Amino acid sequence: MKFSDLTRTIIGCAMRVHSTLGNGFQEVIYQRALEIEMKLAGLAFSREMEMPIYYRGQPIGTRRVDFFVENCIMVELKAVTNLDSIHLAQGKNYLEAYNMEIGLLVNFGDKSLEFKRLVNPKHIEDNR
Repeated sequence: MKFSDLTRTIIGCAMRVHSTLGNGFQEVIYQRALEIEMKLAGLAFSREMEMPIYYRGQPIGTRRVDFFVENCIMVELKAVTNLDSIHLAQGKNYLEAYNMEIGLLVNFGDKSLEFKRLVNPKHIEDNR
């Protein structure tokens, strides 16, 4: 599976955060802790990176992605009791809007860490 080693490393970082902090904090707390873990793991990333959203090739706004890791993986964090279909739809929409191939949706809000690997079937390879 493409990027499986990288996504496994990111998920491992998230597991360490969750096992240390547990659930019940606001999303920003998990985001700060995950930033520390990913630095320790040697991952290159941008946090709260503002990315343009396009519609029919035209920019229509921007959205901040929680983490953009190694220039290829979008990581969206949640701190909710249950991931709902709306969270999955949001993650998939972001992948399509940013034309990214792979993303992770990570939820710290439940007793166990919850994560979903998202794939964009509409991804267009940029060969510039």
